[in-house]
Amino acid sequence: MSKPKEPGRTLVASNKKARHEYHIEDTVEAGLVLTGTEVKSLRQGRASLVDGYAVEYGGELYLEGVHIPEYSQGTWTNHAARRRRKLLLHREQIDKLVAKAEQAGHTIIPLSLYFKDGRAKVEIALAKGKKLHDKRQTLRERQDRREAERAMSAHLKKHG
Repeated sequence: MSKPKEPGRTLVASNKKARHEYHIEDTVEAGLVLTGTEVKSLRQGRASLVDGYAVEYGGELYLEGVHIPEYSQGTWTNHAARRRRKLLLHREQIDKLVAKAEQAGHTIIPLSLYFKDGRAKVEIALAKGKKLHDKRQTLRERQDRREAERAMSAHLKKHG
């Protein structure tokens, strides 16, 4: 068996907007079926998960809307930047995710794309879309937490 190229986990892209736009209910790590030029492009750290989502076709899960730019040194073998990519999951995982995603307001979105021991992996999440007031609430909580931390550090500087 060959030795992995890079032990550990190397992050390529993360979907920061996802946690703001959705309530994350469940996360799963999935493998990705990629072409050679896609892997080379990812190794250069180029990808965008912002518009990505997973859909079911013929009992399989596919990742759509994920942008992996064309490889700069690629020739006619280059890939389409937004093509449909197959996710590698166990049958039970696929069935469970699809069943939950069919409920109203649920979708499957990618959270992060990374290399784990040399293999491309994507962390997908079962998510429920947030309403506008939920987004405002999240922003307010983040702002309040920041202000509290600032006040505490200022207090410590003054009295510390």
